[in-house]
Amino acid sequence: MKVEAVVARELSMRLMAPFETSFGVTQDRRVALLEVHTDVGTGWAELTAMEGPFYNAETIDTAWMMLRSYLSPLVLDVEIASPEDLAALMEPVRGQEMAKAAIECAVWDAFARSQGLSLSRSLGGTRDEIVSGVSLGIQSDTSKLLEIVAKELAAGYHRVKLKIRPGKDVAVVAAVRKQYPEIDLTVDGNSAYRLQDADLLKQLDEFNLSYIEQPLPWNDIYQHSLLQPQLKTAICLDECIHGLRDAEAAVALGACRVINIKLGRVGGHSEAKRIQAFCLQNGIPVWCGGMLESGVGRAHNIAMSSLLGFTLPGDVSASKRYWVEDIIEPAVEVSAQGTIKVPQEPGIGFRVNIAEIERRTVRREEWAGHATVAVGAAT
Repeated sequence: MKVEAVVARELSMRLMAPFETSFGVTQDRRVALLEVHTDVGTGWAELTAMEGPFYNAETIDTAWMMLRSYLSPLVLDVEIASPEDLAALMEPVRGQEMAKAAIECAVWDAFARSQGLSLSRSLGGTRDEIVSGVSLGIQSDTSKLLEIVAKELAAGYHRVKLKIRPGKDVAVVAAVRKQYPEIDLTVDGNSAYRLQDADLLKQLDEFNLSYIEQPLPWNDIYQHSLLQPQLKTAICLDECIHGLRDAEAAVALGACRVINIKLGRVGGHSEAKRIQAFCLQNGIPVWCGGMLESGVGRAHNIAMSSLLGFTLPGDVSASKRYWVEDIIEPAVEVSAQGTIKVPQEPGIGFRVNIAEIERRTVRREEWAGHATVAVGAAT
């Protein structure tokens, strides 16, 4: 198969409610989509970079430039046997995992469609449904948070993850655990803590958490290996795992007992599969993290979560938790039992709503062959 053209669109979408983490508050989302045309069909994916370089070094704007100037020229009009060949083609560009993932995931969608397979089956997925968890942003007061937790548990979600930061941690977790002593509860520090905060983090051990996610710096593995032996609670690594080599290092050093796999952060489905296989072999549970995606990115997360080894509830939740109107049909729904059906239709298994996408598009650019066509802002 060959990639013949890459179409990038930036959409303006507004979250149902502000979402606060240790590095800021998000409500108005700049959502970037890739529509990749190949000689066997078209595929869709989402560029999961954030508006600013606060989760990782990539942003929508830097990734867009990388796609235009470096990555698209590397993959256009090159014969490949499968989407797994794309990583080698893009290897000369260092890092830029989210930009690379957008191309690769879209090609996986096109490839699966051409084979008449669901993306899940094309990747090797075995589940017909996945278990869903919910991620809750930092709230202004604990009573508000408890109301939200009650609502999400009533909706069937299996795991509640609380975003925390210094000053919004131990007391908040204590209040939720007191109210809900039996639920699957986790916390996510998003790199807001330092090793000298070990005594503070040890206080979280008393709340029977499934894991503490990425408490220390976003680019650190070694210091997590010093922290993990001090905690009874498992550490889950997120931001610092960019590929299989990082996962191997983290496990060898004893830096974590759980790994969060995000497609954008690790460069796409192929590398995610390699991490999943390694963790499965080494008894490290994994789960699929979210980046406030639209339905397109959510569909790819559902497919990845159907693989063996994804034994913990992920961040894949219903469209209605985030968007008044999503850009796929049908919208992602979570059952009363807290599960999401894995689509069996070819590709990502959802229909992309072109009319809604075009209505929300504020920037569009197309790259074909080795030429760049700038279409500019939508009117």
